[in-house]
Amino acid sequence: MGFNCGIVGLPNVGKSTLFNALTNTAAAEAANYPFCTIEPNTGRVAVPDDRLSRIATLSKSAKVIPTYLEFVDIAGLVRGASKGEGLGNQFLGHIREVSAIIHVLRCFDGGDVTHVEGDVDPVRDAETVETELMLADLDSLERRHDLVAKRAKSGDADSKRQEPVMARVLAALRDGKPARTVECSQEELPIFQSLQLITAKPVLYACNVDEESAATGNALSEAVAAMAAEQGQGCVVISAAIEAEVAQLGSEEEKNEYLETLGLSETGLTRIIREGYTLLDLITYFTSGPKETRAWTVRNGASAPNAAGEIHSDFEKGFIRAETIGYDDYIQCEGEQGAKDAGKMRLEGKEYIVRDGDLMLFRFNV
Repeated sequence: MGFNCGIVGLPNVGKSTLFNALTNTAAAEAANYPFCTIEPNTGRVAVPDDRLSRIATLSKSAKVIPTYLEFVDIAGLVRGASKGEGLGNQFLGHIREVSAIIHVLRCFDGGDVTHVEGDVDPVRDAETVETELMLADLDSLERRHDLVAKRAKSGDADSKRQEPVMARVLAALRDGKPARTVECSQEELPIFQSLQLITAKPVLYACNVDEESAATGNALSEAVAAMAAEQGQGCVVISAAIEAEVAQLGSEEEKNEYLETLGLSETGLTRIIREGYTLLDLITYFTSGPKETRAWTVRNGASAPNAAGEIHSDFEKGFIRAETIGYDDYIQCEGEQGAKDAGKMRLEGKEYIVRDGDLMLFRFNV
């Protein structure tokens, strides 16, 4: 399992170039004109994790299976998209289906690629797209709120619980603030999530810079970073052009050598995944044995039965206990048997909260 991120932004900011590079495909046509991506393209990439190979070596596993991140390349939005301009609400619907938004912003001047607004200003571009998404949410929620408010007045219990949450979100949207800025109690959170608002999704700003600025960023990306920090959202500097070059190289050695010449220690993909995990509050646990070593993704705070359910629903339903070894203990004790001998294997029950890097073996009965 993994999570999916929708790649959005204005036309001609490098979305499809980045998507092609990240998924190492040419599924999305990258061209110098708006709306070259008509349908959302989806690609899965393995999440790089050095721990996998170390665990597999100690387990003498025949196969190594990473967890995956899914990217959805969504065509460019323009001013008025919420009212149907450009390709409009078709794309707003696609954004509703993703877990998080990677908002690509052009942070380089010059070049042959035209900017839809005529000049380069990534903060303005971010505000343009955010405004369209808020307007779409506002239109959707206003219609639903009227109906819920009427039901609440007539005494409907569910509507009475829903209406105050909807009213607070509407007030924020009308004030020009995205839905994610609205604070909710634990009891209200399921109601808030059920609204399925676009601006409730976490955002990772991807500053697409020129090759010379890939290692250090530039004034434009610094302005975006300041905006992201103020909003409490993620920000990463990438160069879609460099990612495209790296994607064409055959071996990991070639890729590393190329990155080193540019002063980079890792690809933009790795940085995006790391920031994405932080943004969505995700962690990784592992299963390992002679047949395979495998990585699994769960939300931070997931219980042992929740984690078991990622493998199979029967594991969660019939959960008995989880034999658990921390990653550091597994490595230091040179594998499962060494961890057992050192007393580092724990038997965890239904209340156990999974930790990042745990190696787990589930016992269940159905």
